[in-house]
Amino acid sequence: MNRIKTMGFAVACIAASVVYAQSQQATAKVGQAAPNFTLTDSNGKNVSLSDYKGKYVVLEWTNHDCPIVVGHYKSGNMQQTQKWATGKGVVWLAIVSSAPGKQGHVTGPEANDIMKEKGHNVSAMLLDPNGNVGRTYGAKTTPHMYIISPDGTLLYNGAIDDKKERNHVIAGLEEAMAGKALTVPTSQPYGCGVKY
Repeated sequence: MNRIKTMGFAVACIAASVVYAQSQQATAKVGQAAPNFTLTDSNGKNVSLSDYKGKYVVLEWTNHDCPIVVGHYKSGNMQQTQKWATGKGVVWLAIVSSAPGKQGHVTGPEANDIMKEKGHNVSAMLLDPNGNVGRTYGAKTTPHMYIISPDGTLLYNGAIDDKKERNHVIAGLEEAMAGKALTVPTSQPYGCGVKY
């Protein structure tokens, strides 16, 4: 009898784990509506994706302590990409999904200091300490990039570049703004794992 109870409990635990895992799966899919979200920015203001309907939006998952992110900022690659995009009227939202106590977690004032020090050209830095938005989008690495169209469709999910010559974010935005389908709508992101 005890063995049956133990097995029943084990089955219940496995079922609960499966349900939890399914709830953590990304719901953001290229070609579909980008899931709306509301996060607090580094200045304590609530920012929703829906605030930017009618504009192109880039989401950049970031972690200032990740060596790959550091490399992109040290070389100026990320800031140049941000400047190019925001100069075209694109909204650039950097998102920190590092949990409290883990690498890359920041408070609002710390985020502002980092943006100033690194010369960010972002519209806002958003804080996602519980990781809900990161998981919804399936953000795996820092950096991990997304492009959203003015009508709210997710156009791109992947790396900032191909590690060679092609900047996927700039190329994708250029194609989208010219009314073309993206040549590369998805790519394999590379960097540090998001510290959920």
